[in-house]
Amino acid sequence: MSTIFPDSPAALIVAHPGHEIRLHGWLELVRPRVFVLTDGSGRASRSRLGATTAYLSEYGVERGGIYGRFTDREVYLALLARDFPVFLRLADELADGFLRDGIGHVSGDATEGYNSTHDVCRLLIDAAVEMASKARGRTIRNFDFPIVNRPDYCVAGAALPVLRLELDGDQFQRKLSSARKYYPELTAEVENTYAGGAAGALDDYLARDEAERREHARAGLDMFRIECLRPVVATDDECAAVSSRPPFYETHAERLVAAGHYEQVIRYREHLLPLSAALREHVERHV
Repeated sequence: MSTIFPDSPAALIVAHPGHEIRLHGWLELVRPRVFVLTDGSGRASRSRLGATTAYLSEYGVERGGIYGRFTDREVYLALLARDFPVFLRLADELADGFLRDGIGHVSGDATEGYNSTHDVCRLLIDAAVEMASKARGRTIRNFDFPIVNRPDYCVAGAALPVLRLELDGDQFQRKLSSARKYYPELTAEVENTYAGGAAGALDDYLARDEAERREHARAGLDMFRIECLRPVVATDDECAAVSSRPPFYETHAERLVAAGHYEQVIRYREHLLPLSAALREHVERHV
């Protein structure tokens, strides 16, 4: 693993508590500093941050300066209000943290169009990495990893070499045990979805691509033995991965609004794309 991440400290930035378990093997080996944007409370208003704190403590992993800073509702309201300075300050804080801690490698949530906060997290990471790289005069390596798609999703078509870790039996058992211990509800949702018994957002998302759903079901939990970090290549449209059709978070939120759970829908073109542009302008002003 030292040949993959030589010498310099690493950071892991995720939108919600629980995402870090996807990279359990990498986390054990590298011990990155972990930043968590929200407390993972969602509509149920139950924070998952305590579980993440206990999990990181068990494996001797340090927390970053941004750690459960917002509720999900606060992020949604800031997006809906287009209160972009909130996010610009977060990008600045991340960049300052990378410089202060000598971070040379950053991994974080991928843009998948599943959850708007996940995609916001990716926008923040990309902006912070670019600002810190320019300030330091040396490139910070930037990687993403899937949160809801297969761990090896898009590996075959990747433009740059993907960093791939295959867990041995003991590592994999620790990963599964930790997931069940600290995030039983999330683990149960994943297991039920692959068994064909779930009816929720994850199942709805996978149903958009029947071939992908079948591949998930065929592989089962064993696919989490693989952990892949994919190099992020900056583009003019940082949300391009979801711009060809309405992202899942739009269509899902439309149903929730109709059911009376939310009042407004966060939309890609009205909220995420302008945020991407605001971050791009912010980066250009500060490098």
